Formats: sequence, C-alpha cells, structure tokens
Amino acid sequence: MNSLFSKQCEYAIQALLYLALRPPGTMTSIKDLTGALRIPFHFVAKILQRLTRKGLVSSLKGPTGGFMLGHPAEKITLFEVINAVDGTIALDSCLLGFSECSSAHPCGVHKEWQKVRSSTKSILMNQTIAAMAQNTKKPQYRIQR
Repeated sequence: MNSLFSKQCEYAIQALLYLALRPPGTMTSIKDLTGALRIPFHFVAKILQRLTRKGLVSSLKGPTGGFMLGHPAEKITLFEVINAVDGTIALDSCLLGFSECSSAHPCGVHKEWQKVRSSTKSILMNQTIAAMAQNTKKPQYRIQR
C-alpha cells in the first residue's frame, strides 16, 4: 500500500528523521545517508537541495561537508516538511476533485472530509521530526549520540 505522500516527500521525511538522530551540529554526507537508508542517491540529492532552500536543512560543501538539520528537530513539524515538498493542496482541496466545492456549494462528502482534513492537519502540525525520530523503531534510525 502506498502512503498519502509522494515518493519525494517520503524520502524527505526519512532523510530528516535520519539527520535528527545524528549528534547536533554533525554533518552527514549524502552517501552515508542514502547508503544507510537504501534510498536513491541522485533523487535524494535533489530533495535535500529543496529542503536546504526552504531552510529545513543546512548544507556544507567539501570533504568535511554534508547535511544537517537547519533547525532543532523539535522545531520542525511534519506539516512543514510536507508543505516544502508536496505542498498542502491535498489537505485543502475537495476529496472528489470539484474546484467549486465549498461550504456554500458542498459536494456529497464535504462536511465529513472537512472534519478529516482538519484533524489530519492538526496531527501534522503537532508532530515534530524529533518525536517521530524518537518513536521510530527501524534499525537504520537508531540514535547516534
């Protein structure tokens, strides 16, 4: 089963979780990150560039360079990551795809979908990368402090 997010967003979340578990201020090479997570190097390189432009990740070029979180993991929400990579249109649009769907002109599931969207948005806005990293039990996400 696929997730709710694009593959790009999934990899962004995985990369941020991995970086959150590195010692603070430690640069991680993209080679180490993609090797540990077994995700595509070139695809993740583009994702990390985007996250760097959005300020969620910091990068440094050179032999001692790499990537690290741009902010403390406790300050980065899942909503920010999704917004940076996929945008939030899926959370703001009609479930049935009607562009004119609104409270004044609702589709058949508008009221129920509005509750789900609101609840989902709340979860995403309150879930931090730090909390997710601490609660993830996959071996490649072990704390490296």
